[in-house]
This record gives sequence, structure tokens and C-alpha cells, in this order.
Amino acid sequence: MKRHLIVALGVASALLATSSVPAQAETGGTSLPAPTGKYPVGLASLHLVDADRPDPWVPQDGPRQLMVSLWYPAAKAGTRAAAYVTPQESALIVKPYPNVPADTLAKTRTYATVDAKPLTRSLPLVLVSPGFSFPRATMTSLAEDLASKGYLVAAVEHTYESVATTFPDGRTTTCAACVGNNTEEKGIEVAKSRVIDLSFVLDRLTAKSGWGRLVDRSRIGVVGFSAGGNTAPQLMAADRRVRAGVNLDGSYNPKQPTGTVRGPLLMMGTKENHTPAGDVSWVNWWPKVNGWKRWLSVADTDHASFTDYAVIRPQVGLPAPALDGARAVSITRAYVGAFLDRHLRQEREPLLDKPSKDFPEVTFWP
Repeated sequence: MKRHLIVALGVASALLATSSVPAQAETGGTSLPAPTGKYPVGLASLHLVDADRPDPWVPQDGPRQLMVSLWYPAAKAGTRAAAYVTPQESALIVKPYPNVPADTLAKTRTYATVDAKPLTRSLPLVLVSPGFSFPRATMTSLAEDLASKGYLVAAVEHTYESVATTFPDGRTTTCAACVGNNTEEKGIEVAKSRVIDLSFVLDRLTAKSGWGRLVDRSRIGVVGFSAGGNTAPQLMAADRRVRAGVNLDGSYNPKQPTGTVRGPLLMMGTKENHTPAGDVSWVNWWPKVNGWKRWLSVADTDHASFTDYAVIRPQVGLPAPALDGARAVSITRAYVGAFLDRHLRQEREPLLDKPSKDFPEVTFWP
């Protein structure tokens, strides 16, 4: 597991409001790349309480409470733009960087609206698990793009594993789980807790009422980054409803799998660490993956290049890796989208068959 570092927070090109999304006022904040699909995107925030489970990190807090961001394809764009994070969350995220104004990320330009009417059809569902200490909002660029292409995307905030989580009552929790060293044993416990979180959210989202009326229960996948990537195949092992998984730059804990790993599984990470000469956990897990699998690396990236921080870092004056941030986002969107289209929609996706001249940064292993 790698700690949340905004300094690990690519270069964004100029972003223009599109006709499908109401323009935001100029705020001086940061901005994300526009989604590339044909649908306007809506966003709903869900506050879910698991009354049967005490919080694993702060038991005195009572039942486990989770915030979930739900992006969806909309019949028509709404009029109120979605916030990226709350002012409280922004202040905590940028706290290590005194030269970055505290409210910067609260002003970030997104493309979803919060009052958009969902498409009334059966949709494939993608669960998203962010990195350890990374807020769920850091997966917005990928989530908005998937939603614009017809996916229902649910990013789960694993409470007390994020640097900042704001609840509807206004309180903001911090990362209690970040205390202490990030050992293999701790990584195992984080993954176990996240599997329970994600299965609980899946129970709620596949209920016969509410959002469950939009979910195609035969087409469910999971995408995780870092600790969330570690969790993805472990969720698939524990919950047969989840058909396909993506690990974005996440080291596996345990380092050696305890049995066969179920595919389809896409493993995609940095060229520095996630090649056969790099992360030993990927070397150990790869031969145990049973079924369809791909192992890809992306040149000139770092850990956070697979999140929104790829484009946010240079906008706030923080160092970034060699690969342009907008390019990094486009690569992640292309390969994750192709994987989900192939395994949840049964579409032919030649991008996944061999190296592409359109994406020379991407290497196929082994």
C-alpha cells in the first residue's frame, strides 16, 4: 500500500464546458477532463449504514457508515453542477501543501449534475474502490467517463481509510486507519474490511427498489486503485455476483495468494513497479489467475497517475511525472473501458489483444 500523496497528486489541457453540461462559473479552481461518451452524467450521493456491523477502525463510532458516489447516464443534463469535494475535505487533502489554497479542490470543475434524471433502463454496474487514504472523488474522471458510456458507477468511501470523508450531518472523519506502518498484515485487514463494505453496498444497490431498478444484476464489475486494486480480485472471490475486476497499480496483500484467483482480471500499473522485474506480489498472483487476464504497464507514470491527481497536480503547482496528465487519464479510461465493455457487454475489444500504435506507452506483460 502506498500512502496518499498529492505530490504523487499530470498536465491538463484547456477544458471547455460542453453543450450537454451546464457551465460553471469561473472559480479559479482546478478542472478535470470532459467525459467522452454520448450521455450526460448525473451524480447522486448515498449515505448507507450497516446496522449489523460495528465500524472496524473506530468501534465506538457505532455501526459502519459509508458514503457512496453514484454516477449514472442521464436522459438529460441537470442544472446544478456536482461538487468535487466539500470545503472541509479539500482543506484536509491539501493540508500538507501550504502554498495550495485550502478550498482549491472544492472548486474543481466536474461534468456531472446532481439533479439529472437517470436513463430508465437496465445498466451494468461498476463498483469502485479508491486507494488507501485517497477519497472516492479521486476516481471521478474515470467514473464520469464510464457513466457517459452507459454504466452505473458506484465509488465507495471506506470510512476512516480516507484522509477526509464528509457526512450529511456536516461532520468530516479522517484516516484513523492510517496510524501505524503499512504492513502486509495491515493490507490484508484493509482488504477484508473493504470486501465487506463493497458486498454491503452491492446488496443495497441490487435491492428491488430505488437504484436497484436500474441495475442489470448479471453485469457487475469492480475497479480498484492501489488498496482498492488489491481488493478487487478478493471481492470477486468472496462475492460471485461480481463478474470482472480491475487492479490499477495496487500491490497485493497477501503477497502470495492462498488459492486460485478468478478472472477476468486486468492488472494495470506503473512501468517502474508493476513489471515482472518489479512488484513481487504481481509476479506471485499472475500465474494463479484462472481465466482471461491481462497485465499492462504504462510508461512515465507514477502511482497517482491512475487517479484524478494526474491532471490536478500541475494545476496546483505540484511536481508530476513525465507523462502528460490528460494523456494518463485517457489511457486509463481507454483500457478500463475496453475491459468492461468486453466482459460486461460482450463486445469485441481488439485494444486488449495486443499492443496498440495509438497507445505506445502501454506494454503487455508477460
